[in-house]
Amino acid sequence: MFSNYTIQRFEGIETPFYYYNLDVLKQTLDACRDASAKYNFHVHYAMKANFNTKVVDMIQSYGFGADCVSGNEVLTAIKHGFGKDKVVFAGVGKSDKEINAALDADIFCFNVESVQELEIINELAAAKGKVAGVAIRINPNVDAHTHHYITTGLDENKFGINTWQLNDVADALRKCANLQFLGIHFHIGSQITDLEVYRTLCTRINEIQEWFEDHGFAVKILNAGGGLGVDYYNPDGNTVADFEAYFEVFHKFLTIKPGQEVHFELGRALVAQSASLISRVLYVKNGLKKNFLILDAGMTELMRPMLYQAYHEIENISRVAGDKENSLIKYDVVGPICESTDCFRKDVELPQSFRGDLIAVRTAGAYGEVMASNYNLRDQVQSVYSS
Repeated sequence: MFSNYTIQRFEGIETPFYYYNLDVLKQTLDACRDASAKYNFHVHYAMKANFNTKVVDMIQSYGFGADCVSGNEVLTAIKHGFGKDKVVFAGVGKSDKEINAALDADIFCFNVESVQELEIINELAAAKGKVAGVAIRINPNVDAHTHHYITTGLDENKFGINTWQLNDVADALRKCANLQFLGIHFHIGSQITDLEVYRTLCTRINEIQEWFEDHGFAVKILNAGGGLGVDYYNPDGNTVADFEAYFEVFHKFLTIKPGQEVHFELGRALVAQSASLISRVLYVKNGLKKNFLILDAGMTELMRPMLYQAYHEIENISRVAGDKENSLIKYDVVGPICESTDCFRKDVELPQSFRGDLIAVRTAGAYGEVMASNYNLRDQVQSVYSS
């Protein structure tokens, strides 16, 4: 929801831009910190969700760690003050250059996704006279019940090591003198709203950590990943994800042994509701079967609807629904890019809209600005902050 003051302020700013409500971000981070601290759980922020400078700086100020999936994310996390002892490097395809950069930075842990990767990290660490901390990312074959593009924990996915390969992992760990085994890592998908999925994950983690213990490996870290979803349909009524219920599942069903740490890597749940994409209506096209609102923002600014068929609430913040002169009309809300897929949503009921109206695409703080491109030689999208 936008105040009249905020809407008036938007009128003087060139669109499109991302508007970050830092009060919402703070409210969300407070809730996550308090809920995780109750069980002494460790939270790492998944940098891929959003690496806007002000957002990252605020998250770092809460003492969270950083979960990174590229060498540049590792370096950015350290640049923003995340301690090297709280930086984890994940990802299915780490290059030698990226691994070397992370080794030079003395990061806490690599989340490793294949036996070959274990051997490469060991080789590169040996060349530097270093010992690299590693956790083994295991594919638990747990269905996250989310969109198939963002499911990561099934046998058919490219991520992680399958359970039938664990003996090979154990053999490699015993041979690699420049690796220190720290624990096991799991991540089953994103935008998960059914918490029963995490109960199933806990069962698999318990089984797999017993396997490692039985084969002589002390498991210090249980990394349960992240993936907690947010409410894209009701961003004002359900702004903060239910961190209390999320962490409680792991407290109840995960077998945590003395001296073990439980780690999480949350991204979307921390930042999604903190930003909206603000755009302006360029043209209104009225047809026999369809009405179109053509915006000055498109898939170059927010890719999610086109890539994942993702839903976002769309509001005309220049008009108030219910006013006599503002009857509701169905529009296909589209962007200016020369692609038929450049459509935010079809048949959106909005007040009658006009050229120059401001449109807000809500819950755009995760996988929004970070996925923006210059396709069609578009200008880089800008950011505006609440304070």
